Formats: sequence, C-alpha cells, structure tokens
Amino acid sequence: MAITKAAPPTADSHEPVAGSPDTRSPGTGPAATADSTTDAKSAESKSAGSNSADTKSAGSKSAESKSADTKSLALIVLLLVLVVLQGPIRGALSAPVMQSWMTVFVAVLVQALPFLVLGVLLSAAIAVFVPASFFARALPKRPALAVPVAGVAGAILPGCECASVPVAGALVRRGVTPAAALAFLLSAPAINPIVLTATAVAFPRSPEMVLARFVASLLVACVMGWLWQRLGRTDWLRPPERPHHEGQGKGAAFWGSVRHDVMHAGGFLVIGAMAAATLKAVAPASWLRTAADNPLVAILALAVLAVLLSICSEADAFVAASLTQFSLTAKLAFLVVGPMIDLKLFAMQTGTFGRGFALRFAPATFVLAIAGAVLTGTVLL
Repeated sequence: MAITKAAPPTADSHEPVAGSPDTRSPGTGPAATADSTTDAKSAESKSAGSNSADTKSAGSKSAESKSADTKSLALIVLLLVLVVLQGPIRGALSAPVMQSWMTVFVAVLVQALPFLVLGVLLSAAIAVFVPASFFARALPKRPALAVPVAGVAGAILPGCECASVPVAGALVRRGVTPAAALAFLLSAPAINPIVLTATAVAFPRSPEMVLARFVASLLVACVMGWLWQRLGRTDWLRPPERPHHEGQGKGAAFWGSVRHDVMHAGGFLVIGAMAAATLKAVAPASWLRTAADNPLVAILALAVLAVLLSICSEADAFVAASLTQFSLTAKLAFLVVGPMIDLKLFAMQTGTFGRGFALRFAPATFVLAIAGAVLTGTVLL
C-alpha cells in the first residue's frame, strides 16, 4: 500500500498545521484591525463631541457672566448718577408741576392696581380651567342667536382684552361661529363684573356711567358680530394657532398666563397713568378747554387717546375719571373704544387671526364704538 504524505502548508495557506496551536490570537487579523480602527474613530468622535459640548457650555456660561457683569455695571453707574444728581432731582421733584404729576400718577395706580390683579387672576383661571368646548355647547346653533348670547356671556366672565383674544381664538378653533366669537371678544373686556365695579368706583358721583358703558359696549359687540356674519368672508379670517399654554400642566399654564398678563397689562397701566398725569399737569389748560368745549372734538380726541394709550380695561375708568375737563359722553367714548381696539389689541388680533382680518375689523370697530358711545351717551348721560 502506498502511503501519500500530506504536503506541508505553504506560506499563503491560512489553515493551521494539524497538531500545532494557531499562532494568531482572536484580536488579530484584518477584521480585528478594522474593528479596532472603528472603535478608535468612535472614541475620538465622542471625545470631540464632548469637547465641543464643553466648549459651548463654557461659552454660554461666559456670555451669561458677561451679561450679568454688564447689568451690574449699569446698575452701579445709575446709582452713582442718582447720588451725584440727587440735589437737582430733588429740586425737580419738588416743583409744583411735578408734585401735581406725581399725585395723579400715584392716585391712578393705587386705585387701578387691585382691579387689575383680580382681573388677571380670574381671566387666567377661565382661560386655563374652563374648556373652550363648554362655550361651544352653551351657544345656540343659529349664528344670529349665538351673537347676542356670546355678547351677554362676556358679562359673567371676568377678563381683560389681553385674555379675550386668545379665548376668542380658542372658540373659533373649537368650531364656534366666528361672529359669536368676535362678539365675545369685544364684549368680555368691557362689561364683565370687574370692569363694571371699577367703573362704579371711578365715577362715584355718576353711577349712570356703569349702565351707559354696559349698554354701549354690548350694543357695539352685537352689531359687529352681526356685520361679520352678514359681510365677513372665510378667507379674511386666518385659523388661529394653538395657544402657547396648551400641552402644559394646569398649574404651569395658569401661572404662565398670570405672568404674561401682569407684565403686559401692568406695563400699559403704568404708561396710561403717566400719560394721564402728563396731560393733567403739563398740557395747557386752554388746549384742554378748547377740546372739551367742542363736543365732537372732545369725543374724537378721547377715542384716539384710548387707542394710543392701550390701557387695560380693569384700569381705564380711573384714567378717564381723571380727565375732568371732558364731558361724560367723551369719557364714555374713551371707555367703549379702549377695550375693543387699541394698539396692543390690533397687534394681538393680527397675530391671532391674520393681518387681513385686523385691517378690516379694527377700523369698523373704531367707528361703531364711537357711534355707539355717542348714541348711548345722548340717551343715558
């Protein structure tokens, strides 16, 4: 029998020799080399990402530190200026004009602030805890009937105009007819219990102002709703977006709404009080008498002033009451126009319903508010 010897393994052979251990370890070879290269690159990438994140974090902390240092420096400089100029400042504040200005300014703020805070708290609670579907179920199906019902609903739902715009947007988004939602938008800031109580406190000697404000504001709100139902077009009204507090917890949404309304309404209250004090203390009495003596000019002047001042409806009655030179009808025009259309409301309506809507809705509301105030004032005041 012939015995055939196995050929010795060649250098190119990858099979191990029988009976001899494999000299290559599991971590060697082309595949292992590729894996180790990949791991090294991954480690380098993670290290680079970590370094980048650390760099960004350090840069952010550095920017915040610089911002804090800048604010601290500005505050120190302001305090030094006040200390250096305390003599001239004290002399300016002791002048009769400034004494009169400060008296009116502080009086308006002290009277209006409690109503503003209460109104903000209640409007935030309604906006967050009362679902918009409640209004959709409560309103009649026929738009012609839904408009006055929505207008009257504003009398029992406290809230300023800052809150009525997002609430009206929520109503439209939930399927309420736009005419009814717009009637609610106009009536709620003007005839709710907080505003009417503030009006009664601001005009203790003219209680008829409360009834006149209620009637004129509700009349204008319903007429505007019916006009939109009759003449409004769908493409004029952009569907409102979801409000910023949806998706948050009830508590967070409530306090977020409170902070937002306090900052906005409080800021406009301060501006309004400053403007009223300036008009009272600085404007020549002859100018005010000239405007006040002409009924038409007085009404137009206070209507335009209401648009420019943009005062929150919980506080506007105290500013109107301080304008003693003007008639009750002119003051009524101020109180009816302000909660329905002013600069901040125009911006909010543009952001919620679109610019095309605001450009048509605001002028019509302004004209109708003046007409409603004049008509109501002629009958009741």
